[in-house]
Amino acid sequence: MYILITYDVSTETEAGKKRLRKVAQVCKDFGQRVQKSVFECSVNEAQFEQLKHRLLQCIDEKSDSLRIYRLREPAKKYIQEYGVNLTIDFDAPLVL
Repeated sequence: MYILITYDVSTETEAGKKRLRKVAQVCKDFGQRVQKSVFECSVNEAQFEQLKHRLLQCIDEKSDSLRIYRLREPAKKYIQEYGVNLTIDFDAPLVL
């Protein structure tokens, strides 16, 4: 499944700055950054649950915001991209 993760972490304190880095790292473990606080991920159901669990451990629900959207399949049909930093096709062959 394709998912979109958006977050807004309060960085007014050092603890908030640390949470922001942790949230970004967890997202990088599962997908690719498409904007500063937005990631696209291609995950199966087990990975989705693991990702959600790890993110919920990182944030402070009293001061941070986290949104996870399941994208409609086939995602390519519903996503339009413009400008720089176009995303990587998860289904294309990986060339090293």
